[in-house]
Amino acid sequence: MAEPARRRRAERPAPAALPLRGVRGEPATDVARELDALLHHRMRLGMVSALAAAESLGFNDLKTLLQTSDGNLSVHARRLEDAGYVLCEKTFAGRTPRTEYRLSTAGRRAFEKYLDHMDALIKAARKK
Repeated sequence: MAEPARRRRAERPAPAALPLRGVRGEPATDVARELDALLHHRMRLGMVSALAAAESLGFNDLKTLLQTSDGNLSVHARRLEDAGYVLCEKTFAGRTPRTEYRLSTAGRRAFEKYLDHMDALIKAARKK
């Protein structure tokens, strides 16, 4: 007896990014539009912040700091790696794998730019 054919899930197109809105629903300022969406995610921002404060951190160190799972951390680390923001070095200590992450020069620049944008948003919000 033949197995029933399995249906493949159709690839869904990525949803269009919603326009940024201000607190009261008005369109966001130009500064808000320039925020790095890759860094704006809570987990990735936490990773980059931790790496900015340390020369390098191991996978388990980051996992403990961010209180996340292996899978969640590895997915977000890969996104940052693909963007060139984080450098990953995999080694072995005996038979135990060791993964170290450090912030690249491009990652440090992107993080500084992100902080400058957030600072400008905070200053603009306090003026109102």
